[in-house]
Amino acid sequence: MNEQKLQHYLQERFPKENSACEWKEFKNLRHAVTGDKGNDIISHVSAIANMEGGGLVIGVADSNLEIVGIHEFHDYTPENLRQRLLGRCSNLSSEGLLVEPFRTDDTEKTVWIVHIPKHLPRLPVYAHDKAWQRLDDVLVEMRHERLQSILAEPIESIDWSAQTVPGATIDDLDPDALIVARKKFKERNNNKPFYDEIDDWDTQLFLDRSRMSVNGLMTRTALLLLGQPAASYFLSPHPAQITWKLATEEHAYEHFGPPFLLTTTQVLHHIRNIKHKLFPNNQLLATEVVKYDTRVILEALHNCIAHQDYTRQERVLVTEKTDRLIFENAGPFFEGTAEDYLSGRKTPSRYRNSWLSQVMSQLGMIDIIGYGIYSMTLSQRKRFFPLPDYSKSTSDKVILEIFGHVIDESYSLLLLERQDLSIDTVILLDRVQKNLPITDEGAAYLRQHKLIEGRRPNYHVSAQIAASTGMQTSYIRSRGLTKTAQKQFVLDHLTEFGSASRAKLDNLLVDMLPAGLTTQQKRNKVINLLMEMRIKDQSIICEGRGLAARWQIARNN
Repeated sequence: MNEQKLQHYLQERFPKENSACEWKEFKNLRHAVTGDKGNDIISHVSAIANMEGGGLVIGVADSNLEIVGIHEFHDYTPENLRQRLLGRCSNLSSEGLLVEPFRTDDTEKTVWIVHIPKHLPRLPVYAHDKAWQRLDDVLVEMRHERLQSILAEPIESIDWSAQTVPGATIDDLDPDALIVARKKFKERNNNKPFYDEIDDWDTQLFLDRSRMSVNGLMTRTALLLLGQPAASYFLSPHPAQITWKLATEEHAYEHFGPPFLLTTTQVLHHIRNIKHKLFPNNQLLATEVVKYDTRVILEALHNCIAHQDYTRQERVLVTEKTDRLIFENAGPFFEGTAEDYLSGRKTPSRYRNSWLSQVMSQLGMIDIIGYGIYSMTLSQRKRFFPLPDYSKSTSDKVILEIFGHVIDESYSLLLLERQDLSIDTVILLDRVQKNLPITDEGAAYLRQHKLIEGRRPNYHVSAQIAASTGMQTSYIRSRGLTKTAQKQFVLDHLTEFGSASRAKLDNLLVDMLPAGLTTQQKRNKVINLLMEMRIKDQSIICEGRGLAARWQIARNN
């Protein structure tokens, strides 16, 4: 364009200087980009970014926007100026930062417009180690009140699960999942005025009313919960997938995709669930509990789906080990820590996937008042097993372990015989049995009630509790589990997996033996235990010899 048209264009786009617009002559860029503090290009970029963003016009007169052009570029180009601004201006966002060049056809004058994005939430933009702002007609170091205003800004985020998916329609949803969703939605809204109308809604109205679609457009939430497997490509590159694997077998794994409303039950059915027996001293009959509570498994799975950070492009992982289930989902805890929710007192104020969480709540899949972890805690406590454990979580991943066995027999029998213990006390005792640290206040409370002994950090369940409840078994982890517990563990493992090698049984039993024994002494203990079970108890047999030998449940057992 010629100079007259460029002048007209600039006057329309940047009619006057203000906090969003600055005119600068800067004929020579050698010392203009980084030069006098408060008067160079990076200072003006900082000032504009620290308001609402805007434009810096270079090559025009400061007073009247007359085009004078840039005469000396030094070594700057529109491409490398962007990179140098990012390097010189701390916290400057690259998104929206653009240097737009213009050159007049008739007068051969060059003008650059630097398009400057607004600062990121709570992050002032700095130049020369100072944050700048425009005050009236001059550039000044940012005033305290403006700095505090930026630091107090709310951090806005886009809810990934609420975004609509172009091209996705009702035909991409699974018919069976739709039927189940309608049923669950009706059950959860039985006290709402529209309850009697739900059966009369067509599919599109149901999807809109249940918030799985917006004005007929499918959301990512709808595809996750109700989508047909083939519709997963709409969510690419974010893998909507749960992977289950059996840690004890090399090639035992399976992948599960949408519709998650149905496939989480399929994951559940892959998990092996047997029964355990506990023998309390104050009861005549044994107490029988299943290895895992179905509700706990589904709660853990649904929490992974609801709180997964899908932008990290990772799967949800479910690993089944001999003694526990491990659930992993991408992203850290969004608000607080897992320990905040164990007692059921904390209510979250926000969610990573707010839209998805609300829809899952409407379908009865999760609780959004903060009781999900609490309900898992209560279930494990009522079954006398270790509580849900999040201690291995990291800054970018939530890792939940659900135990399907007894860690410390003393803890389990104590819960069985002392069902009056408060949930806070149980949480503290659970940390003790797992060798996790507890606060000085928590330790003082347990010691006051004679529930623990030992010195920090080596606390253990008090021997006085063992005596007062009539328990004769060892109550200190360092003394190992009782022989009865060790035998039961072997039987449970062989029942679940069919057979095991001697080396496998060694690995499983070694942690249950007294810590003070040598490696050879522990191996001798294992040999004696297996021989006693084979010859005296006649509960197991050994088929084969050497490395090929396999231990199995006796046929008459």
